[in-house]
Formats: sequence, C-alpha cells, structure tokens
Amino acid sequence: MSSDHRKVTLGTESIEYQVIESSEATEPRIDVDIHGVTVILPEESDITPETFIEENRRWVLEKKRKYDQYREQIPDRSFEEGETFLYLGEPHEVVVEQRPAATVSVGRLRLARHHVEQTSVKRALETLYRRKARERFENQADHYAEAMDVEYQEIEIRNQRTKWGSCSSTGTLGLNWRLMMAPPEIIDYVVIHELAHLREPNHSKSFWLLVAEYDSDYKEHADWLEEYSSRLIFSEEDV
Repeated sequence: MSSDHRKVTLGTESIEYQVIESSEATEPRIDVDIHGVTVILPEESDITPETFIEENRRWVLEKKRKYDQYREQIPDRSFEEGETFLYLGEPHEVVVEQRPAATVSVGRLRLARHHVEQTSVKRALETLYRRKARERFENQADHYAEAMDVEYQEIEIRNQRTKWGSCSSTGTLGLNWRLMMAPPEIIDYVVIHELAHLREPNHSKSFWLLVAEYDSDYKEHADWLEEYSSRLIFSEEDV
C-alpha cells in the first residue's frame, strides 16, 4: 500500500486530498471525513485520482463542507476543575474534592481527589462517564428489552468515533459512553434502535415500525444525533 498527497481545484475551491493505492481495493472510491479527502485506488488502476474527484465533485464538496462545519463546532475542551461538561444534555461543572468515589449531583461532576492525583481530571472524568453509562444503558436496555420482548446477551461500553450503537448477531449491544452527554431521550432512541435489530436485522420498513412503536419521535432523535453529534466529542482522540 502506498500513498501521497495532492491538490485539485473544484470550482473556486482548492481541495487537498490523499491518494492511497491498495492491494485490497477492488474498485476506486472516495472517502471524506473530518480528517479530509482520500481517494483509494486498486493497484495499477487506469483511472487518475484527479479525474475521479472531478467526476464526483458535487458529492465531494458537499461532504467536505459538512465536515468543515462539524470541525468548527468541536468544543474547545479544558480538562481542569471548574470546566463545564454536558451530562444527560445539561451542563455540569467539574469539581475535585475529598471523597471516596466520583459521583454526579445537580449541576456537578464530583471527582475524587485521590483518583485525579493518581491519573488526571480527564481520566477520572471519563471513568465516571463510563460507570454511569453502564448503569444507565443496562437499566434502559432491560426496560425496553422486556417491553419489546427481546433478549440481549450483554452490553459493551465503547468509544467509537462516529458510531453510537451496534448489535451483534450474538446479542451483544455495543453502546458509546459519550452518549451520556446527550439528552436522555437520545440515549433511549439508540438503545431502542439496537434492541430492534434483535428482531429486524436490517433497516427495513418493519424495523422502523418497531422503533416507532417505542420511540414515536425517533426521526427527531436521529436528526439530533446527525446535527449535534459534535457536542458529544469528549477529546481530540474522538475526531
């Protein structure tokens, strides 16, 4: 696999992009994400990267502008006492104090001083989010699984960059702990969405009818995740 960086002008905009020649690629494709534009070509492909981008210029520009806007919305985080982080959609102040374990109270994320001193505010804060995530995810999954008459095997707490939930064929729910920064109804939507896959593996009409049965506002909640997911970025490792 080899790669290089190039530039192309699309209309009035100069676009930087990376070209990767891959032995695993069977056909050319363009990936656009928060990190930029990448053209992936099979080795010894006849198509030129610039021509390929030109042929897909409208899609490339639309996606790039979307991610440029997303990048501008990324919170400027400071991992120190007094900083504010979202918890269940509401701003909470980070407090470091003598206490046996971290907890959440009204408007406060209370971290244990000994944990912060052993690690950092960032690590202690993530640990608190993850613990609270497991508590809430398991509680909501148990509630909705019973209502939906489905059974899952376990919940894995994850931190994927752009994926909020998943459901394996063996019944494992993978849920992103950063959802704890979102409003409660958004968390419920993701849990319902993944549990619905236990009965409907594909995003068929039957799947969405099942989701709607337990979340009548699921379209609004899906749109919220699409529009405001930048609010759920915890640190630069998430982008």
